[in-house]
Amino acid sequence: MTTQELDSEPRVRVGGGWISALVLANLGLFMAFLTPIQVLLAEQIDELSPSGKEVALGWATGVGALVAVVANPLAGALSDRTRGRFGRRRPWILGGAVLGAVGLVVTAAQTTVVGVTLGWCMAQLGLNAMLAGTNAVVPDQVPVRQRAAVSGFLGIPMTLGLVVGALLVTMVVTGISTGYLLLAVLTVVCALPFVLFMPDPQVPVSAREPMRLKDFWVSPRAYPDFGWAWLTRFLVMLGNALGTLFLLYFLKDAVHYADPDEGVLILTLLYTAGVVVTAVAGGVVSDRLGRRKALVAAGSAVMAVASLLLALWHTWPMAMGAAALLGLGFGMYIAVDQALITQVLPQAGDRAKDLGVINIANSAPQVLGPALAAPVVTYAGGYAGLYLSAAVVTALGGVLVWKIRSVP
Repeated sequence: MTTQELDSEPRVRVGGGWISALVLANLGLFMAFLTPIQVLLAEQIDELSPSGKEVALGWATGVGALVAVVANPLAGALSDRTRGRFGRRRPWILGGAVLGAVGLVVTAAQTTVVGVTLGWCMAQLGLNAMLAGTNAVVPDQVPVRQRAAVSGFLGIPMTLGLVVGALLVTMVVTGISTGYLLLAVLTVVCALPFVLFMPDPQVPVSAREPMRLKDFWVSPRAYPDFGWAWLTRFLVMLGNALGTLFLLYFLKDAVHYADPDEGVLILTLLYTAGVVVTAVAGGVVSDRLGRRKALVAAGSAVMAVASLLLALWHTWPMAMGAAALLGLGFGMYIAVDQALITQVLPQAGDRAKDLGVINIANSAPQVLGPALAAPVVTYAGGYAGLYLSAAVVTALGGVLVWKIRSVP
């Protein structure tokens, strides 16, 4: 296979086995990503620093997200330039899974907030290398007219990972450290079927290009649609970060739910059910119509309404309704927006790097979210102000998607 053939748009549809293996790899990845943020890190830091848990959790997740901002595009660029019989994506998927697992084990052993933060940074480094590989195989091997449907399937483990992870660390095993260790093992195990059995086209050694610092800057003047897609994703994910980072504390301090850990699990189940309903269906509809922007805007609007409900009513029934509504919106949004993004990538040969740049729009909100959310909760309206801010930011992201011109 020549470099030109490899970097052209794929034409052969992928099968159910390929999709299933990639979904499984993503399930392990997002269990490792999300379960610590929503459950293990929150509980671990609550034990270490109960009086300043919000700020401490914000620092830990924020610094970890800053590592992700750098690690994902860097790993993507290196993946684009990886040569050998094992392919250019699989080494990073497997290596990232192993390093991420080691980071989780290190985090489990820490007894200070600083130690937890450093361990989580190591985990983020490995998991983002893995993410760079799993993201890039979609535009590498999935045709455009199948891409939203496949992205819909891949959107399910983004939320199901937290559900399965939360169930495992709260009901199957006991103790924070044991939870981290179980997630570490599953991250590697879930990656193996895709790494061992799915194809990854080789690239000739002669096709390797040097990596330059300036390659990580994608000019919005030269590629305006890429710029608008990045900004849309950033704003929607910032709204999501504002609304979810302090969910455990919201249930404990505002809703006064008797068992906040159980409450997070119930809300996550409702959210995941919403995602499952709309992710694949929204992707299939988008592929058949050949349209992306209207569905992205609709998903963002639904998410904004869910945040607005939480801003107005701090009750358990409303929290359940908002969680389901948020899932319905996010499922449609993430499936179709991910397909849209793959259609505005500047260079086929730099897919993993450019998707890594897009992933900054996923990770940067995790850095800014704590910096913005903590002062809002403390000084500017409490949780009502927080969820109102999330609604406004998310709605703005949905509006800006209409600025994209090259994708209908």
